Amino acid sequence: MTNTNLPRTRAQESRAAVQRLYIAMRHLLIRGSYKPGGMSGKTLMDNLMILRPEIYGTITDAERVELDGLHYVMTRLPKGIEECRYLKLITREGYENSHFEPIVAPNRRRNAYRIDDEEMYIEMTRGRSDIYDILTHLTFLYAEANKIYANSLDSKSRPKREWQQLEEIVLLEATGQEFKLETAYTYLSTLLGRTYDEVVVACQRFHNEDQVNSLFQITYWLGKLAREEAEQDHDREITFSSTLREKTGHHYFGELWARAIKAVLMEHKLIERPLHIISANLHSVTNSLFAPAALGRKLKKHHSILDFAKALSQTEYKPLRPEVFKLARENGMIEVEDTSGTNLGVQIFDTAEFDPKLIPAELNFSPAKMPDQAPVILVMDYAFGEQAYESMDELLRPYHLPGSPAVYDMPVESINIMGKAGILEGVKGDLMVPNAHVFEGTADNYPFENDFKKEDFTGNGLSVYGGPMVTVLGTSLQNRQILKYFLTSSWRAAGLEMEGAHYQKAIQAATHIRKNVNPDVKLRYAYYASDNPLVTGHTLASGSLGVDGVKPTYLITIRMLQRILGE
Repeated sequence: MTNTNLPRTRAQESRAAVQRLYIAMRHLLIRGSYKPGGMSGKTLMDNLMILRPEIYGTITDAERVELDGLHYVMTRLPKGIEECRYLKLITREGYENSHFEPIVAPNRRRNAYRIDDEEMYIEMTRGRSDIYDILTHLTFLYAEANKIYANSLDSKSRPKREWQQLEEIVLLEATGQEFKLETAYTYLSTLLGRTYDEVVVACQRFHNEDQVNSLFQITYWLGKLAREEAEQDHDREITFSSTLREKTGHHYFGELWARAIKAVLMEHKLIERPLHIISANLHSVTNSLFAPAALGRKLKKHHSILDFAKALSQTEYKPLRPEVFKLARENGMIEVEDTSGTNLGVQIFDTAEFDPKLIPAELNFSPAKMPDQAPVILVMDYAFGEQAYESMDELLRPYHLPGSPAVYDMPVESINIMGKAGILEGVKGDLMVPNAHVFEGTADNYPFENDFKKEDFTGNGLSVYGGPMVTVLGTSLQNRQILKYFLTSSWRAAGLEMEGAHYQKAIQAATHIRKNVNPDVKLRYAYYASDNPLVTGHTLASGSLGVDGVKPTYLITIRMLQRILGE
């Protein structure tokens, strides 16, 4: 007989916790509000504790506050959020036209508005993934706040002297007065449950972020609001505006975004030209095409595209970047300003306007024999999670010319996706070339023919891995057990990211179901490793790639342009 009472593995428990979190957050969005200290907040907290995501480190430790995770979260949340008891998640509702000053987190492109001392509104215009991302970070933040509150009490539940001293330090810091740093670090180490050395390093790391408050301020306000909730019933509360609930999932912003792009293509008579879509950042394509010509006289020791890219990533040469963009505009680059709220910038390159003498020889460019058939390159900024489906789905739809019966199919020749991903073997900076996308927690899988092969990237000093990519609900919801399962099971996954399955779902709908895009469209996916969540010290919370990310980013960009321009 089969034993049906086998204990569940940690990977199975973790996957169940991810699903419960996903369902709970979706329910809270529909309901419209919840209190982190109430039953709904406890449900989120309990499942996050079961999951124990790698990026949140010591979240389950009752005393030690997770410093790397705290830094990661605070650089993705608006400055001052720790001071606010009430948070309201909204959509684009007109506050951009008010006198409220927008607050933008260093590492997340979303506007927030400080309404008063206790309340903040945060714009969510990039779909459900954006909402789940911020709710997960807030749940972590409240878990750490509860630790700080517990650490601030003595055995008789009275405030410790260190807490009282921190209050004085925060007041001095806020008014610009001096205080003894080493003494302050000592108080902070007690309240955070960390060593003196760990606190010094963490404080310096927070100090280096312009758009984040000091660790003294963050610790004080997190502990203060947790204390007032526990002792005075001053509950923290998160609400969702009715407009956000109505618009989420309906492609509202994606449609505005795509329609504006197609109007520009129409205006410049590019709507019927062969189109190549690139999803990447908004500098690597421009720099690859025009940096050598724009800066060749000033950076004479540099020869290859990669040489110029490395130079432009250095602080001393950053002032030269506008010169590259100026030359690009003079040679067919059109910048499409985003007014939709998607935060997805777009650049359009008309290759018929390229001066062949300016384009680096390594890109294999030769002018089209017929200018009206010269390729057009559309570069869109990185999407976020489910936003990838919304944006690509709307971009691939036919363009219905306003006030006219004319309809234009999008003449897409290739779709090129460069992404940042967590790698399961290898280290930061290595490359992944997928052959399928698998959507985490479902049976959905999207195999495809990748025009890129591993061999296209070998011989450059970077390791290259192939296999399926796992599209996850959120990078902050992954733990070691889930990741090891995807690596060692028959899935044999190469890495994890948040957009691939969403992009491929939109592409397959356009090519195989709606049939408004050429079914033989070339697909090129390549990812570079921003982290390895299975290696301690290599998670996203340990910091960005920095200069180490230049080589893989430009290697992928160059290969994309070689294929597009060479064809």
